[in-house]
Amino acid sequence: MLRILYYDRAEICLEIAIEEETITRISFCEKALNHVVDNDFEREVLRQFDEYFAGNLRDFDLPFFATGSPFQLMVWEALLKIPYAETTSYKELASNIGIPGAQRAVGNALNKNPIAIILPCHRVIAADGSLGGFAVDIRVKKMLLEHERGYKEDL
Repeated sequence: MLRILYYDRAEICLEIAIEEETITRISFCEKALNHVVDNDFEREVLRQFDEYFAGNLRDFDLPFFATGSPFQLMVWEALLKIPYAETTSYKELASNIGIPGAQRAVGNALNKNPIAIILPCHRVIAADGSLGGFAVDIRVKKMLLEHERGYKEDL
């Protein structure tokens, strides 16, 4: 059964889709709707996001399932290798997955990332150091990067 959980703290609103104690989608939202957290898994999801935004968690330990093309899945898997508070470029990510020159295709795959923040596409920037694109407001990407950099030395 699909459940929608909302996380609305730390200047960010997330809509989290959960099926059978597995996250299937995390997207940004404007406003959280009322919901009742009624099981331990949902409480754990919220706890880990609280810990992340408090600067106490670098890597999420939550089951998720993302559907996409084989190329998208390869790109999204590579995101998990980008260290907390670090960035890489679209070009470097394309090279890391063994397809140099595929930076536009990488950008398109990141634009379709169904598991925001846990699959940290916000850590991918343009080769010139600019933030590049982001599926939602670029200010959210900047906020996430600044948040992680602010806690980088604390952990």
